[in-house]
Amino acid sequence: MPVYPETFSAFHDAAQGQLHLERLRRAVPLAPFTTFKIGGPADLFYEATDAEDLARAVLVARATGIPYFVLGLGANVLVGDRGFRGLVIRNAARAFEFEGTLLRAQSGAVMQDLIMAAVRRGLSGLEHYIGIPSTVGGAVWQNLHFLSPAPERERTMFIAEVVESVELLFLDGTTRSVDCSFMEFGYDTSVLHRGEHVALEITFRLSPGDTDNMHRIMQENLMWRGARHPWLDIYPSAGSIFKKIAGIGAGRLIEGCGLKGFRVGDAQVSHIHANIFVNLGSATASQMRSLISHVQQVVQERTGHQLEPEITFVGEF
Repeated sequence: MPVYPETFSAFHDAAQGQLHLERLRRAVPLAPFTTFKIGGPADLFYEATDAEDLARAVLVARATGIPYFVLGLGANVLVGDRGFRGLVIRNAARAFEFEGTLLRAQSGAVMQDLIMAAVRRGLSGLEHYIGIPSTVGGAVWQNLHFLSPAPERERTMFIAEVVESVELLFLDGTTRSVDCSFMEFGYDTSVLHRGEHVALEITFRLSPGDTDNMHRIMQENLMWRGARHPWLDIYPSAGSIFKKIAGIGAGRLIEGCGLKGFRVGDAQVSHIHANIFVNLGSATASQMRSLISHVQQVVQERTGHQLEPEITFVGEF
């Protein structure tokens, strides 16, 4: 059920003097804010434009008892057709600055913007992640990673390798800067998955690098992704659907089961990459959820492997 008018009023009243209430809206469709282009309305929607604004929005939601979800670029999420019962905070806190080899970025900053700014300054460490749609907050949430295609650096590279510190909002309302060990970075995970903290700002430690070499790396990585991933502008997706299975690969299992191209309505297993599911135009969340379940069932029955979703399911389906 949607948030009742009195609940909206309670949030509105509690936010007086703390938030920019002209940015608070009701019943906002979330599909345009996700890379899947799928999702029903959020009862309440607020756009936070700096780290303090983001923290205040979270604190008001907690104080009023309204469920909240912080949304970046909307990659790696599937929003239900019935939307989100509560407050969606769109993280548009995008400021960043350099201090020597350190790069401090608010969590809503877009990785693409940081990468290009760092390369222009001759600073290396982020160029490997070119072409991956993500905010800085999303990058640390999922420990953004990329398997480098070049023989001399053929390994999976993780964003944690260049994270110096993260400023977090804690449950008690305080903020504190923590180091990498506190973040509990793993494959597709971090301490943020517990739901107890919100990332406000991230500091990266970069290193001087050769600009020409960084441009070469970016070109190689973009070409590699372009040949192996469906183009996001044409085939909306959320990236890899399932977590990696060491030594095998979720995509190989799915392809081995003959599921490339299998579809439920307009939700389809990509012909290009079997671990990426695409929206052919009018896919619903329920169709995509059914496709995910079907693939899990077939792979389990034929191979014995259980595929675990990498994406986050948000709202009501």
